[in-house]
Amino acid sequence: MPRDTEAIERDIENARNQLAETLDVLAVRTNPKRLVETTKHNLLAKLNEPAVKAALIGAGTVVGFLVLRKIFR
Repeated sequence: MPRDTEAIERDIENARNQLAETLDVLAVRTNPKRLVETTKHNLLAKLNEPAVKAALIGAGTVVGFLVLRKIFR
């Protein structure tokens, strides 16, 4: 049974609305300021994990020790 033109027009309008919503979401997600904020937040959250903090402290201690050793030799 063929579809009437009103049903086709409703389908087209619904598709347009969905596309507009999708484009709005993509525009928000790809905003450079938002990307920077999200990346910064994720990085800070990762750095605040105890295992990562311990590794950074350990690496800093080793580097500091090597620098001091080089200076005093």
